[in-house]
Amino acid sequence: MPAIRDAARQRLWQGAARLSLWCRRNTKESPVLNPGDLKDFTLITPTADVRTDTHGGRAKCLQRLVRLDIPIPRTVAISFGAVHKIAEGARPDTPRLLSAFGRTPLVSVRPSSADPDWGGPGAVLNIGMNNERYAELCKTIGREAASAQYVKFIQAYAIEVARLDPEPFEEAAEDDDPVRAALAAFEIEMDEPFPQDPAEQMQEVLRSMARAWEGVSARLLRQARGAPVDAGLGLVVQDMAPGLGTGESGSGVIRMIDKVTGDRQITGRYKRKGRSGRKRQEMFLAADPRGASMEEEAPELFAQLTRILDTCRTNLREEMEIKFTVSHGELRVLDAVKVVRSARADVKVAVALAEDGIISPEQALLRVEPMSLTELLHTQVDPEAKRDVILKGIAASPGGATGRLVFSSRAAQTSASHELPCILVRRETTPEDIRGMHAAQGIITERGGMTSHAAVIARGLGLPCIVGASRMRISRREKTVTTADGRVFHEGDIVTVDGTTGEALAGAVPMLEPALDRPFRTLMRWADEVRDIGIRANADTPDDARMAETFEADGIGLCRTEHMFFEPARLTVMREMIFADSEVDRQAALDRLLPMQREDFVELFRIMAGQPVCIRLFDPPLHEFLPSDREGLMALAESLDLPLSDVTRRVDALSEFNPMLGMRGVRLGVTMPEIYDMQVRAIFEATVEASRQAGAAVVPEVMIPLVSAKREVELVKARIDSVAASVRVETGQGFDYRLGVMVETPRAALRAGEIAGYAAFLSFGTNDLTQMTYGLSRDDAGRFMGTYVSNGVFHEDPFHSLDRDGVGELLLIGAERGRETRRDVVLSVCGEHGGDPDTIGFCRDAGFDYVSCSPFRVPVARLAAAHLALQPPGVPDSED
Repeated sequence: MPAIRDAARQRLWQGAARLSLWCRRNTKESPVLNPGDLKDFTLITPTADVRTDTHGGRAKCLQRLVRLDIPIPRTVAISFGAVHKIAEGARPDTPRLLSAFGRTPLVSVRPSSADPDWGGPGAVLNIGMNNERYAELCKTIGREAASAQYVKFIQAYAIEVARLDPEPFEEAAEDDDPVRAALAAFEIEMDEPFPQDPAEQMQEVLRSMARAWEGVSARLLRQARGAPVDAGLGLVVQDMAPGLGTGESGSGVIRMIDKVTGDRQITGRYKRKGRSGRKRQEMFLAADPRGASMEEEAPELFAQLTRILDTCRTNLREEMEIKFTVSHGELRVLDAVKVVRSARADVKVAVALAEDGIISPEQALLRVEPMSLTELLHTQVDPEAKRDVILKGIAASPGGATGRLVFSSRAAQTSASHELPCILVRRETTPEDIRGMHAAQGIITERGGMTSHAAVIARGLGLPCIVGASRMRISRREKTVTTADGRVFHEGDIVTVDGTTGEALAGAVPMLEPALDRPFRTLMRWADEVRDIGIRANADTPDDARMAETFEADGIGLCRTEHMFFEPARLTVMREMIFADSEVDRQAALDRLLPMQREDFVELFRIMAGQPVCIRLFDPPLHEFLPSDREGLMALAESLDLPLSDVTRRVDALSEFNPMLGMRGVRLGVTMPEIYDMQVRAIFEATVEASRQAGAAVVPEVMIPLVSAKREVELVKARIDSVAASVRVETGQGFDYRLGVMVETPRAALRAGEIAGYAAFLSFGTNDLTQMTYGLSRDDAGRFMGTYVSNGVFHEDPFHSLDRDGVGELLLIGAERGRETRRDVVLSVCGEHGGDPDTIGFCRDAGFDYVSCSPFRVPVARLAAAHLALQPPGVPDSED
């Protein structure tokens, strides 16, 4: 029964296609386009009026080739307006169009949109092929070659234009007489012979391509790729140059660079053909010990091709890929397009063009997309490698890594101790997993979004990370992952994480190493010369600071001191402090932590070598330093020499209904001031030591987190000033420091005017500010955010791109009111949004002094800032 229903549906569909084609041919009311009035058909000459915005990029590029005396076949361009009218039902004057190509035209039609990335209908070749032309070709190039050309055209016309089932035509191609079989198949399917009039063929091809562009699915697809709603399509009609003949004949593609690395080398292919039309030989282009090459067997043609590529590079100011044919030893260039290449190749090409004086350094900067730089900063999965995708989630942190699966932080540390790379898989990560995350090569979590704990920490560490992989099932007891297709992976199995695409792959996959080479450094130097907003890094440890220094950040904009406490020895002391029953016992534990913190701060100041370092005082709730499972509680009880019941009771007492809105940040500093006292003492003692070592004054920036009221700042500032005075007296050394506030509550933004009276800087923590403004949890929002964005509730995930209308308005209010009180107050953004180019644009327009982001996003931010300085919003980088 299903087969009968499918056959019936197929006949109905084919009948509808035939009826549609008949109606199109027999509708007398369809207007005929007037080429003279509409200028819809334009023969491409050096002086013809052909523009990218009216005829598309392919048409404009072909005109440039004509101007450079590059041999291209005769070509006619059809404008956007004409194609639109054809889609609406107008009948183009195809006899007049084809008259440009002689008495027996044989042409191709290709799409020409303003941007090739928007896609378009496929090309249709050999229009004009009919029984008469077939007979002529049999005499000149042989029956077999002519048959191949005719059958391909019949297939393309039947499938792409008449919308027929491809199966009968695939079978016809295998027949002993493929032309007869294909013509018969068409007549059976359409109840009429295959059209022999080239003008009729052309009319239906143009109509089909125009309507394909205007279709709903095609429109939605190109809009998803960034095309405007009213994006137009042009078409180019070109003489066929099939690359067949008795002399040197063939077809190929050639480029002068490697698409992955950007290295200068000739790549591509050349398929040499003979009179029979069969593929005789696929040759290398340049001389190669592995086989025959065009350079050796057709040196004049090879030299002509390389000259053309050099001409294109110099005059079109781009590395081009050209498609060419050779007929009887005569070269024809069919098309030239920008080489589609990797980000690392993009950087190398842009810098090389600028250094050769072909483009300016400013143009080189604008040619590299800021976000594409992430590909250069990390080890990447080779794009040419075979991929066996086992799961997909949110690409939270870019890069690639291969390792054995582990399911706990402890297992990750054990694996690292045996020098076995591992991939940590968790339902979601917590601060307890920090050590395991440091030990792992990559991270996968079932839950979470772009600003979840796993995502933020992974970006800071430069680890590839996939979050929100909700279609996998994790069994911690069995230590397995079950994928959506039912495959089961056990602990120890080898997988590869591609954090750039959000995919996990089975087995080990070839990798590309980071490309922080001379072209990259050159591009970054050019960016720094033009950008006009500071770019700092979020760095929590000396290792982070070294990475920030490697990427040439303008300092540290956020040092989250709590991350220094997760080393095993420090975590034990931290837990002793939390479990202390009295202020005296708590102070004793803090006294043991103080030299550890001081040592870290001295190292931070040394690494940054005079660059500003902004240190945020302790922020998270204390429960984050305590275990949550029975195994961890037992280990804690043993280390503290306490009964398990006492430890469990104390952990329960510290738990809160909503800890992220509970006793954390400045609230801890007010209620347990000795914690902040220890930290600022460590900062100031480190300042004295670092200043002595450097022989120059170090001025630390101390930041109070989660402020909501002026009085909180007054209380904390008084104690900080007191500690500073004590350290000056004890060391006999004077020093300065700057006190600031992290604005991450809506109230702090609204009351920034009174808070700024006590703060030298206001740093907006947009992660928490977004959470509190929206009433969303950044860790849980990923479960429904995709639905919200697709339904237009939110234009974009507000944790991924700054919400200008809501959160952005709070930033503007806070900035304005802060400056009313203190004109010299320094303004910045230090949340994850700091690395987003759109957010950098917002901050720059608002007059902020700097943004701060994870170290691996610093180059992205530096280049984005340069783009903004060079190219005002709404002004495209046009080189038409």
